[in-house]
Amino acid sequence: MISLPIHDQTGKPTGRTYEFDPAELAPGINKQLLHDAVVMYEANLRQGTFKTKTRSEVAGSKKKLFKQKGTGNARMGTKRSGLRRGGGHIFAKLPTEFRQSMPKKAMRLATRMALLSKFMDGEAVVVDGLAVAQPKTKVVVGLMKNLGIAGQSCLFTVERHDPVVWKSARNIPSVAVSPAGELNAYKLLKVKRLVVTEAALKQLREQSASN
Repeated sequence: MISLPIHDQTGKPTGRTYEFDPAELAPGINKQLLHDAVVMYEANLRQGTFKTKTRSEVAGSKKKLFKQKGTGNARMGTKRSGLRRGGGHIFAKLPTEFRQSMPKKAMRLATRMALLSKFMDGEAVVVDGLAVAQPKTKVVVGLMKNLGIAGQSCLFTVERHDPVVWKSARNIPSVAVSPAGELNAYKLLKVKRLVVTEAALKQLREQSASN
């Protein structure tokens, strides 16, 4: 059983605790599955739109510059040769598709495992709510300071998209905000700390039960 103290929006302990069975999220943590998920997400971030020209694509005459023998010079082909300035690349780079995929069930399981790892490693904090009247970066900075996680990479997880909370955190380096329904293994593993609201954690547990 995992038991975590609940903090209020300012980062102060409320005196209450949040308890749940870790088996509700995942039966365990498979490091290979998490590795495969991270590799997939990072591969899908690559654009692969690089391109350089081969000697058949650069402008220039196809005529041999001078005869093969009798000049005393090294043999030389056309001005498009990769050995000459302005010529094509010998091993030209071509557009490449790096996209990878995983079965949906495996991706969902990896997300639940990544979430469980945050709780197992003591890197998760539960707050009773996260509501900001107007965009104020100092509200999020003050919360992180009171929780003792200032200066660390952090992911705030809320029940649903909240543009005010997002605007309040977007100017802080290495801090992100995500609705519970949009979490994935990569988002969870790329940050050191996780701050999740009670409502969001309840939603995540319900999603895990239905998968």
